[in-house]
Amino acid sequence: MPSGYFDMLGEIKQRVQQARLRAVLAANAATVLAYWDVGQVILARQEKEGWGAKVIDRLSTDLRDAFPDMQGFSPRNLKYMRAFAAAWPDAEIVQGALAQIGWYQNIALLDKLKSPSERLWYAQMAAKEGWSQPILCLQIENQLHRRQGKAQSNFALTLPPADSDLAAQIFKDPYVFDFVGTGDPRREREVEQALVDHIQRFLLELGSGFAFVGRQVHLEVEGDDFYIDLLFYHLRLRRYVVVELKNRAFEPGDVGQMNLYLSATDDLLRHPDDQPSIGLLLCKSRSKLVVEYALRGMDKPIGVAGWKTKLVEALPADLQSSLPTIAQIEAEISKSLS
Repeated sequence: MPSGYFDMLGEIKQRVQQARLRAVLAANAATVLAYWDVGQVILARQEKEGWGAKVIDRLSTDLRDAFPDMQGFSPRNLKYMRAFAAAWPDAEIVQGALAQIGWYQNIALLDKLKSPSERLWYAQMAAKEGWSQPILCLQIENQLHRRQGKAQSNFALTLPPADSDLAAQIFKDPYVFDFVGTGDPRREREVEQALVDHIQRFLLELGSGFAFVGRQVHLEVEGDDFYIDLLFYHLRLRRYVVVELKNRAFEPGDVGQMNLYLSATDDLLRHPDDQPSIGLLLCKSRSKLVVEYALRGMDKPIGVAGWKTKLVEALPADLQSSLPTIAQIEAEISKSLS
């Protein structure tokens, strides 16, 4: 082959893949908008004429006869189109985030959420993060919108504004490690091991952008040995993220330990092109005022959040019955990752 052939081949393959992706996204958007349009027609005619549900059954039969090569005209799906149009009367909103996610993701939003603002928040997140339907359902059921950006931190005082805003949104409170089991682990190492054993699900709970570096990462400082519980690298922040896991309530001394780990990580592991490291302390419980005092005056960026093995403890009683079992969640995640 002539010189440069394989470079040309790689470039062409990349462009074809990008073109195929654009075609898929365009087709998906066209489908969502078409279903919204059909729903608008059904909704308007039913409201004007007072037609009942039997009209949809007849409409389903006639549309399938007219378009035998097309799917999506079942009575159930036509009712979803009507509900979709009723939920989103503004075409501009539909043409935005809702058209960027699949039809079945939109159905999940209709089925699982009542608030338009919450539906739109999850639609925007699903479009941004590329969530499949099972992952979207999992995030809804784990009440991500209530937890995102809720960790206490000193980011506003220790990071540049752009990084501070991003870091604040990345960390949540509480973290839900339901995949480690509903029992109460007695030792932190047991929890660490469970998180590593379920690293894909752990990364899903952490959020996008995290790359796992290692567990019990060794740092040697003047002959003394220290070990970071869990070390990550965040691709957007361009920083190491040091995670310390405590199977107890937060203590002020935890901040001093984290400060040491961050300083050592920056000196021993950080590449010159990396930004200074950031810390995340995960504790079973904490006093917000004690955390505020402990972080005051620290020049290292540190976040503090809780962690639980089940979300039920964090939700109102009227929401608890709607949560899936651990087995159901694991089945959905396994399906999405297969």
